[in-house]
Amino acid sequence: MIYLNWLVMTLYGLIVIAVMGNVLMDNRQPAKTMAWMLVLIFLPLLGIILYFFFGQNTRKERLISQNSLDQLTKRSMLEFAEQRDMHYPPENENLIRLFTQQNWAFPFKDNHIDIFTDGYCLFHSMLRDIAQARNHIHVDSYIFEDDALGTMFADALIQKAHEGVEVRVVYDDVGCWKVSSAFFERMRDAGIEVHGFMPVKFPAFTSKVNYRNHRKITVIDGKVGYIGGMNIATRYVKGRNGQAWRDTHLRIRGGAVYGIQRAFLVDWYFVDRTLITSRRYYPDLQEEGTELWPVADGNDCLVQIVTSSPVAQWPSIMQGYTRILLQARKYVYMETPYFLPTDTVLFAMRTAAMSGVDVRLMVPRKTDAKYVEWASRSYLREAVESGVKVYFYTAGFNHSKILVSDDSVCSCGSANVDFRSFENNFEGNAFVYDRNMTLRMKKVFLDDVAQSQLLDEDRYLLHRPFYKRLWESVIRLFSPLL
Repeated sequence: MIYLNWLVMTLYGLIVIAVMGNVLMDNRQPAKTMAWMLVLIFLPLLGIILYFFFGQNTRKERLISQNSLDQLTKRSMLEFAEQRDMHYPPENENLIRLFTQQNWAFPFKDNHIDIFTDGYCLFHSMLRDIAQARNHIHVDSYIFEDDALGTMFADALIQKAHEGVEVRVVYDDVGCWKVSSAFFERMRDAGIEVHGFMPVKFPAFTSKVNYRNHRKITVIDGKVGYIGGMNIATRYVKGRNGQAWRDTHLRIRGGAVYGIQRAFLVDWYFVDRTLITSRRYYPDLQEEGTELWPVADGNDCLVQIVTSSPVAQWPSIMQGYTRILLQARKYVYMETPYFLPTDTVLFAMRTAAMSGVDVRLMVPRKTDAKYVEWASRSYLREAVESGVKVYFYTAGFNHSKILVSDDSVCSCGSANVDFRSFENNFEGNAFVYDRNMTLRMKKVFLDDVAQSQLLDEDRYLLHRPFYKRLWESVIRLFSPLL
């Protein structure tokens, strides 16, 4: 028996060494590598299980060939090339070129944007637009909840499918773990094409569970697009666990819808392996309009739809945030529900603040994930020490992901300021270069400030007992894994 014990321990030790070698050879950020090392050392057996479920790196996998990506991008590239009188704002020209070269995120002009800050108005608008659909409806949502609102959306989509409209739905398999399969089968039976993103089933479970499609985008007839932070769930209307949910979402008409369409069709290729490149999914925006979708007139509102994923060569959204922070001259305002920044973003925030830029960060007073809340506290203290003004939103749970800077650029989408969004998730953000739109987004932030508390006035956080600060610092070590 003693020899068997030694054999098992030796075998386990060899497995741990092999896994550690694999972690090292991935050449990830040192903080993330150290976090996994600590997990493997101090959590025997459990650490191995956690790594196989959540730690494997898919960046080296070719989940989509370059040839297929080129075909999916060609149509939006042609629409971009056909634009006339394109002018890049000089203060953001380098940022625009960064996204174009690394992400194939083409800038489109002539956009009209509505901002939604509550679920009731957003979902009313989405259902109204869905009712107007004549050709196709594309929905890509991290969560498509089997609740009253989800059922209402499903009924609306089923009705359009019965009318002959093409309807495609992508939901995240992990985000919808609690949703019954019968909910989606009802849509499939009605003729809707429905796919879960990277289904989590053995033996594929270990390599896919940590890489989720966190995007929330909708495209209707190629003329109207939605992008932002709201999933299809009643929590954005009625709240959850006694907390009101505050979020931000955009409705876009204009050239940027081509970018949203491309993002959806790339995701559709992931789940269906079908290349959809027809011209009819990129209609002429000057065609005859409707009462709800009038013909888009020309303006200088420039928009890029920027996506990021764990299989992309570059973490584009993180690079965009970093670039905006380092180029800012007056201010950068940010909202995020989870603040576990990468070293790059935290360094940029501190550098901007110490250079005299008015950097403000808003996070919820209480999050829906306790470990994330604990881990974020040490990052918040570090940000405050460098001059960042941190606000706690107190009127509920603020799930909004926005950024606004220098009255010249703003962003809204699905990406949080954390490791998971910047490195592990499939995310999508709209970056808008327009003074009027930026001032509107700035007002959204300042309205939220009116319902927030400045962190340096919150005595209990800055002067927490030693054991709490120690615990938060310990949990911070695992922040790349949260």
